[in-house]
Amino acid sequence: MPDNNYDAIVIGSGITGGWAAKELCEKGLKVIMLERGKNVEHIKDYVKSNGHPWEFAHRGMKPTTKMLDDYPVLQRDYPLNERNLDWWANEKEAPFTEVKRFDWFRGYQVGGRSLMWGRQSYRWNKWDFEANAKDGIAIDWPIRYDELAPWYSYVEKFAGISGTKEGLDVLPDGEFLPPMQMNVVEKDVAKRVKEIYKGNRHLIIGRNANLTVPHNDRTNCQYRNKCWMGCPFGGYFSTQSATLPAAMKTGNLTLRPFSIVTKIIYDKDSKKATGVEVLDAETNQTYTYNAKIIFLNASAFNSTWVLMNSATDIWPDGLGSSSGELGHNVMDHHFKAGASGRVEGFKDRYYYGHRPNGVIVPRYQNVYADKRDYLRGFMYQAGAERGNWFRNMAELSIGGDFKDALCEPGEWTFGMNAFGEMLPDHSNKISLDKNKKDKWGLPVLAVDVELKGNEKKMRQSMMQDAKEILEACGVKEVATWDNDYAPGMGIHEMGTARMGNDAKTSVLNAHNQVWDALNVFVTDGACMTSSSCVNPSLTYMALTARACDYAVNELKKQNL
Repeated sequence: MPDNNYDAIVIGSGITGGWAAKELCEKGLKVIMLERGKNVEHIKDYVKSNGHPWEFAHRGMKPTTKMLDDYPVLQRDYPLNERNLDWWANEKEAPFTEVKRFDWFRGYQVGGRSLMWGRQSYRWNKWDFEANAKDGIAIDWPIRYDELAPWYSYVEKFAGISGTKEGLDVLPDGEFLPPMQMNVVEKDVAKRVKEIYKGNRHLIIGRNANLTVPHNDRTNCQYRNKCWMGCPFGGYFSTQSATLPAAMKTGNLTLRPFSIVTKIIYDKDSKKATGVEVLDAETNQTYTYNAKIIFLNASAFNSTWVLMNSATDIWPDGLGSSSGELGHNVMDHHFKAGASGRVEGFKDRYYYGHRPNGVIVPRYQNVYADKRDYLRGFMYQAGAERGNWFRNMAELSIGGDFKDALCEPGEWTFGMNAFGEMLPDHSNKISLDKNKKDKWGLPVLAVDVELKGNEKKMRQSMMQDAKEILEACGVKEVATWDNDYAPGMGIHEMGTARMGNDAKTSVLNAHNQVWDALNVFVTDGACMTSSSCVNPSLTYMALTARACDYAVNELKKQNL
């Protein structure tokens, strides 16, 4: 029988779980990282990473009735395809209940969604941490930007984030690798935005976690457009390419896949967690692992699911539920609204490779003098491209002329897709559906989330502002769109175990500790008190590194 005693347990192996394992191991702790899904080894298990479209039975698309039947939620958007289908959660084995429509796209394997994430990496600004208090929404964050800034720098230096320094208060600069380059049309539009809006709006290259130069024994991005199949070069940041090798290098990490954590074991006398109970996903056997501290990083909803199933003999609604906020305040980024149009000229210019990045327009609404009739704001993720052989050419349908025409690129287009902040609202929640079980007989989550009035009002601006910007920059035939967004589609689920200053109104304190068990830390999306409008993963990384440093110092002081 192996020794089941460790200094620390990390639950989950995605972006934050990987960071927790790295930090704790490098600080000398013996750590076990528990992952509910299968193992995925770097390079070895990227079996489709060099595949070309013609090598897949259906050209990498989602054509089969069985695929659609097996993944009724995943099929609602782009993630469903045959190239990396086995990296998305099996919806028949692990269902959930939609009280209202929620597109929950999950990754259950070592690395989690760090293998499939969009890699856009932005710091929050100082106003993001102050907004709840200023607007009287939900509760105040227990930390401010200046407290997190050194940790942003710390994780950026290791992860490798490319970008440009712009000196913008609304989008703080970071520790950047050389930026990716805009194409010729994007450069032209950026110049026009600068001239027209006189510094009040900006168009810059995205900041992303694809390497532009070799970094930390990883090779720079090859512009192959195959990130979601796993990168054998380590060109983008993932658990497999970055944090897991660092943790393994210490000799302090034990990785156990196929390990579903069903509960945290809580000792009411010491008011601490003593370990976790694990169900082996292959054998259905139950194991117990003990540790001094626990980092819960199973992704926002699943981390809260674990808390809800823990210490129910003391708190019927689970560990961390004493405030009445566990499971509440679900947030996502609402998007799929914007505008696009045709760009004249530049027919003699193209672009190199498949750049895994776009351009962005940082938030400008409700900043300085630009006041709106809704709270918070949005950013745009955008880009210019030339039409390819998929374009519609009704006048040519057969023969040599048709083939020749398809060998020529089409016209340039420019599109802008907004990402908007979603306010925390107590009524947007998850809970246990004890009448519905998964493959292992465990209760599933019921999700009850919807857009409220503030988001709906914001979406009108998302479309109209994009149209205004594009037309001002000379883009032709600009059309707006609002394309069937549903909560969850942003794959940025946040909230449900928020941080705060008061145990009566929050689940976690300023150091990501569960108020009811201070040796349990939650540093994934569950901890978020508000959502900003920028991609959240970099903030999760910084919070995780900060919490690990605090936890180890507290252990040394024998406070945990």
